[in-house]
Amino acid sequence: MNIQWYPGHMAKTRRIIEENLAMTDIVVEILDARIPYSGRNPDFNDILKNKPRLLLLNKYDLADKRVSDKWISRYKEQGINVIPISCATGMGINRISSEAEKMMGERIARDKKRGVNRSIKLMMTGIPNVGKSSLINRLIGKAGAKTGDRPGVTKGKQWFRLKSGIEFLDTPGILPTKFDDQERAKLLAYTGAIKDEIINTELLAYSLLEYLRDNYRDILSARYKLTDDISDMEGYQILEYIGKKRGFVVSGGETDTERAANILLDEFRGAKIGNISLETPEDIDIPEK
Repeated sequence: MNIQWYPGHMAKTRRIIEENLAMTDIVVEILDARIPYSGRNPDFNDILKNKPRLLLLNKYDLADKRVSDKWISRYKEQGINVIPISCATGMGINRISSEAEKMMGERIARDKKRGVNRSIKLMMTGIPNVGKSSLINRLIGKAGAKTGDRPGVTKGKQWFRLKSGIEFLDTPGILPTKFDDQERAKLLAYTGAIKDEIINTELLAYSLLEYLRDNYRDILSARYKLTDDISDMEGYQILEYIGKKRGFVVSGGETDTERAANILLDEFRGAKIGNISLETPEDIDIPEK
């Protein structure tokens, strides 16, 4: 399975980001807390250069808290500002404005001395389906930005202003132009950042199940009532087992593994299986930038 997806509107998004970067004070990079490293677009280092960044670990409530806290510590050790949030529950949302003001404290103080009252401008960036629009709706208190549980909902830039005076630029999700690392691409696909329509969801489910077998076996077995030992099963065998348990049997007695795969991916993305993280800082050699 070779995953590649870079529709035309993403090239447009890159231009939007580059054109508005000069007027932006802080780039807010929104990440899926389940993939805090692979969910960062490596192209951003080139696009954003040395612009101050604030990382938001969204969907913190869906991830494995122990792993997420390790990521937070790792990024803080690198001097990167990071806040765990949940757009679904509102957790951490009220910290964003105060953290932005803290990051721009010196500039604000200089402006006050000169009698200048200039608003802080933030640019929201991230991969598709990470929750940028949902975050902005939380911040402005109404459904001002379109949202959806699929990648590619936001297609153009949108500016929003808070009562505090802070301004936000919402930009569409953008992926790397090419996935040289297919393992990284798979993690993005697991979380729904890449359209299912371009992927063989059964193959994707096989590999996800093998990860869950090795790292979250107990909660996987509990969710699907798997009474047999799955420790030596391959991904396709576990998927067939789940399909049979769920009654996804078609004529001839065969298991509808496509249906089982779609259910598995949907339930993983909604944390119905449990709180799961897909990568740990110990497994990755993280660059200093």
